[in-house]
Amino acid sequence: MKPQPLNCYFVAICSIFFLAGLRSCSAVGHSVLDVYQVHKGQRQEDLKGYGPIFEEQPIDTVYPEESSDGRVTMNCRARGIPAPIYKWKLNNWDIDITRGRHLMVGGSLEITNPEKSRDEGTYICIASNIHGSIRSREANLNFGYLNTFTPEDRPEVKVREGVGAVLLCDPPRHYPDDLNYRWVLNDFPEFITLDKRRFVSQTNGNLYIAKVEASDKGNYSCFVTCNSIAKSVFSSFIPLIPQPDRSKGYLPDIRVKFKDTYALLGQNVTLECFALGNPVPDIRWSKYREPMPTTAEISASGAVLRIYNIQFEDEGTYECEAENHKGKDKHSANVYVQAMPEWVEHINDTERDLGSDLHWVCTAAGKPIPTIRWLKNGLPYWKGELRLYDLKFDDAGMYQCVAENIHGIIYSNAELKIIVLPPTFEFYPMKKKVLAARGGQAIIECKPRAAPRPRITWSRGTEILVNSTRMRIWYDGSLEIINVTRTDAGNYTCFVENNKGKANSSSTLVVTDSTRITLAPTNVDVTVGHNATMQCHADHDPTLDLTFIWTLNGYPIDVDKESDHYERSIMNNGELIVKNAQLRHAGRYTCVAQTIVDNATASADLVVRGPPGPPGGLRIEDIRSTSVVILWSRGTDNHSPISNYTIQSRIPLHDDWKDTKTDPPIVEGNAESAKLIDLIPWMEYEFRIMATNTLGTGEPSIPSQKIRTEGAPPNVAPSDVGGGGGRNRELTITWMPLPREYHFGHNFGYIVSFRPFNEGAWKRVTVPQPEAGRYVHKDESMLPYSQYQVKVKAFNNKGEGPESLTVAIYSAEDAPTEKPKRAEVKVRSATEVTVIWQHVAHPEKVNGYEVRYWSAYEKEVAANRVQVSNQNFSVRLENLKPDTRYTAEVFAFNSAGIGPASDRLSFTTQKAPPRQKPKITSSVKSGSKYIITWDHVRSDSNESDVKGYKVLYRPDGQYNGTLVTTGKHYIEVPAPVKGQYVVEVRVHSDGGDGEVAQVKIPGSSPEDCASGSPVNPEFESEHTAWLRMYRMVWYKSKEEKDVSASAIKVLLLGYKDPATQQGAI
Repeated sequence: MKPQPLNCYFVAICSIFFLAGLRSCSAVGHSVLDVYQVHKGQRQEDLKGYGPIFEEQPIDTVYPEESSDGRVTMNCRARGIPAPIYKWKLNNWDIDITRGRHLMVGGSLEITNPEKSRDEGTYICIASNIHGSIRSREANLNFGYLNTFTPEDRPEVKVREGVGAVLLCDPPRHYPDDLNYRWVLNDFPEFITLDKRRFVSQTNGNLYIAKVEASDKGNYSCFVTCNSIAKSVFSSFIPLIPQPDRSKGYLPDIRVKFKDTYALLGQNVTLECFALGNPVPDIRWSKYREPMPTTAEISASGAVLRIYNIQFEDEGTYECEAENHKGKDKHSANVYVQAMPEWVEHINDTERDLGSDLHWVCTAAGKPIPTIRWLKNGLPYWKGELRLYDLKFDDAGMYQCVAENIHGIIYSNAELKIIVLPPTFEFYPMKKKVLAARGGQAIIECKPRAAPRPRITWSRGTEILVNSTRMRIWYDGSLEIINVTRTDAGNYTCFVENNKGKANSSSTLVVTDSTRITLAPTNVDVTVGHNATMQCHADHDPTLDLTFIWTLNGYPIDVDKESDHYERSIMNNGELIVKNAQLRHAGRYTCVAQTIVDNATASADLVVRGPPGPPGGLRIEDIRSTSVVILWSRGTDNHSPISNYTIQSRIPLHDDWKDTKTDPPIVEGNAESAKLIDLIPWMEYEFRIMATNTLGTGEPSIPSQKIRTEGAPPNVAPSDVGGGGGRNRELTITWMPLPREYHFGHNFGYIVSFRPFNEGAWKRVTVPQPEAGRYVHKDESMLPYSQYQVKVKAFNNKGEGPESLTVAIYSAEDAPTEKPKRAEVKVRSATEVTVIWQHVAHPEKVNGYEVRYWSAYEKEVAANRVQVSNQNFSVRLENLKPDTRYTAEVFAFNSAGIGPASDRLSFTTQKAPPRQKPKITSSVKSGSKYIITWDHVRSDSNESDVKGYKVLYRPDGQYNGTLVTTGKHYIEVPAPVKGQYVVEVRVHSDGGDGEVAQVKIPGSSPEDCASGSPVNPEFESEHTAWLRMYRMVWYKSKEEKDVSASAIKVLLLGYKDPATQQGAI
C-alpha cells in the first residue's frame, strides 16, 4: 500500500560526517513522504518536476512620501513543478500577510498605505516547492522626499565687474541623492544658459561665474529636481549686483574640484572642473602619463569630462588645467575602477548517484575579489569551495551559490537530485549501425542510465571482449577499436548491471574503405591582386558521399560568404581558387577530404607578396622646438625587401596627414629611427610611418602618442597692418592676427608701436590677447586727422618676433560740426512719411546721415534711428502709428561721431484708412464686358475720408494687372477671352488704402469667341489740364489692333471742372 503524503514540513539540524572531516549543516523543506520513500528504496526519479527558478525578482524601490497612489509592489515570480509557494521577509523577519496591509498577488507583495516607520527596509522573496527553496536577491524599499527651501530672503551679492562670483544653492534635505540643478534668472522658466563663463555644478548645485559682467545683473534662484520622485523646488531669489569698478584681470582660480572617484566597470563617470578668472580661463583635461580614454568626451565649455563605459585601463590620475594670459591653475585626482561580482563559472542543475561524490565549482570575478557562500533551501549552508562525499538523499535540494563584494551580490541557483535507477537504454539508446573506415578507429557508445553506477561488459557473438592492444572499454562504457580491419565487422552487445537490475543493447559495426588524398596541394607564390589555385584530389568508399573542406591556418573557409576571393573549380570540386589574393590570404591551406566515416588531409603554403606591413612600437625622443627623433620596430616585409619609409604628421588644427621632412631626406629601408625637422614650435603632434617596397606602399602604423614640441620666439610678423578712423582723439591700429601655428609658445600676444610721422621715440603697447587684431589708443592731446607711423610684432614666453613693415595711418577726424539744413517732412499716409534735407557743405567729410524720430507718447532717449549713406538726402520712415504726432531730427555722422542736429521737425500722420472694405453687390456680364458694382464705404470719425476706389483687374493666379482709380462705385471691364480674371476693389484715402474686396469673373466660352469677343484687353489713359479720361481698348483680332476705327473708348472716370470742382461723366 502506497503511503499518503503528509502536508507538513520540518526543519532539521544535523551533523554530517564527510570524508574530508566534520561539518555541520542545515536542511529545510523535505516532506515526510520523501524520507519514507527513501527508506522504502523507491526511486527519486518517481518525483516528477523540478525546483523553483526565479523569472522575476524584487528590485530596489523608492516610494515618494507625497505619493497619492497609496500602494507599492515588490515583484516576485518563479516557475517550478509543482508550482512554487511564496513567503516574504522584511529585515529577516517573516511578513504576516493576514493582517490586511499586505496582499500577495501571485508571488508579488503589495503593501497598502506604506509607512516609512513600518515598511522601510530590506525585502527578500522565498519560493518553495517539494524540491526545495530559493531566496531572491535583497531589495531595499526606501521613502523618497525633497523638502522645500527655507522661505527666508537671501542676501544680495555685490561684486565688481570682471571678478568671479559663486552663488550658493544649499539644497534642502532630500532622498535619494540624484538631484539635478538649474538656475532661474528673474522669471521662471527663464533658465540661464551655461557657457565657458558660467557653470552649474551637479555636485553641490552652486552657480559659478568666472567673470561677472554688467549683463549678469538680476535675481537668481536655484531650481532643484529630484528625478526619482519627480518633484522640483526652487530657492528664494538671490540679487546679484555687478559694480562698475571693472577688474583688470586675475589669475585662474579652480573652485569646482573633482575628488577621488570610485567607479564601477561599465558605468559612465562625470568629472567637474571650473575656474574663476579674467579673462575667462580655458580648461584642458589630461591623464597623467597616459592618453585619454577613447570614450572620453569633454563638454563644449570644457568644464565637464565624461568617460563612457569606463574600463579598468581607464583607471589613473586625471588633471584639469585652467589657463589665461595671467597664468594657470591645476588640479588632479584619482579615478579608481572597481567591479561588481560577475560569474566566471556558475552552478547548474545536477543529478548524482546515491553514494557518489560532488565537487560543485562556483567562481566569480570582481574588484574587490568576491567571497563565496552557499545557501541550501534558502538557509546558510557553507562558505568557500563546496565538496560533498558519499551523497545521501538528504543532500538533495535547492542550492544557491552567493558571490558578494562591497558593490553587490549575485546568486546562482541549481537543484541537486540524488537518484536510484536500474539500468535502462530508454534515454540514450545505442546506434543500430556504426560505420568505421578500414585502418581507422571505431567507437561504439554504450551509455545507459543507471544508479548506482553499473558494471559494463561487451561481447561479440558468444565471445566476451576484454581490453587488448586493439580493443579498449572506456570508463563511460564505450568500446573503442583501433586499426579496424574487415574481420572486425559484426554485431556487438553491451551488458549493464547494478544492484537494481540488468539491461543490454546491441550495435552492428560496418567497415568501409578509407579515404585518401591522391593529388595533394603544392606551395604557391603570388603577388597581391593575382589569382592562385590550390589543387586537391581524393579516393573514397563508393557507398559514401565525399565532400571537400578547406581551412586557412586552421580556420574553415566559407566559400559562399567569401565569394569575392574564393571559388571552387567547376572541373574539380576539391580544387580551390584564390581570387585577387591579398596579404591576409597568405598562410597554410589544408584540404580535408571527408566522408561521414573518416577524412584525409593534405596541406600547402600560399605566399602572397605585397607592400610591407605597418611598422610598430612608435616612440618619440629628443623633443626640441623644430625637431624630434622617432623610433619604430620593423613590420613584415611581405616577402619583398623594404626600400624606404615615409613619415607623416598631424596637428590639431588640421585633420589630414602630411608628409614630414627628415634628415637625411630619404629614410632607408633598414632604418629604425629618423630625425624629423622643420616642425612647428609649441605644437601638438602625432606621427605615423608607412613602409615602401617594390610592390607599393603599405598601410600606415598606429599613430604615436601625442607630443608637444618645445617653444620658440615667433618668427613671423603680423600682416595687413593698417588702421585709421574711429572716434575723436583716437588712433585705431589694425592687423591680421597670426594663426595658431605661428604662436610658437604660450602667453602669446602682440606689441604695437606707434609715433607721429617721423617724430620722436616709438611708443610701445602690449596686447596680450592672441586673437586680437585691433588696438585703439586714446589721447586727448591728439590732433584730428594726424599722420602716424605704426608697426606690430608678436611675442610669447620665449621672446619677441620680427616687426612688421612700418605703415602710415591717420588718427580719427573730428565729428561733423555742421547740421543738415532745410529739413522737411512729407506725410504720405497713416504709416509712412518722407524726410528730406540738404547736404552739408562738405559731404566728403561725413559717412552718412542719421534720422531720429519718436512719437509724442515716447521719450527722446527711446527714439528710433535710421541711417543712410552720404549719397542720400531723403529717407522714408515706415510702420508709423496713424493719427500720431511725431518729432524728427537729422544728423550728419562719420567715424568720429555724430554732428549737431537739424531743426526739429514735427508732423502728424494721417488718420488710418477705413477698415471697412467695399461690399461688391453685383457682377453682371453685358455683351463683351462685365459691370462690377459695390456699396459706397463711409469712414468713421477716426478714419481718413474716402477719396475714391482703386480697382485692379488681373488674371487669376498672377499679381500684376491693370490698376484704375475711380470715384464711382461701379466699373466696366472686358470679359476675359481665356482663363479666369480677378477684380479687386479697395478704398483709397489720404491715410492709405483699405482692405480688399474681390470677385472672380470667368473667361468667355468658345461660342463667345467665335462671335467676335474681344481679345488682348488693354487700359489706356489720356490727360488734359482739367480732364482725366480712361479708356479700355480691345480688338477682335491682332490684325485689327492698328485700326483706330475699331477702338472703342469707354469713359470710366469723370472729370472735375477746375472752376466748379464738380464732377461729370
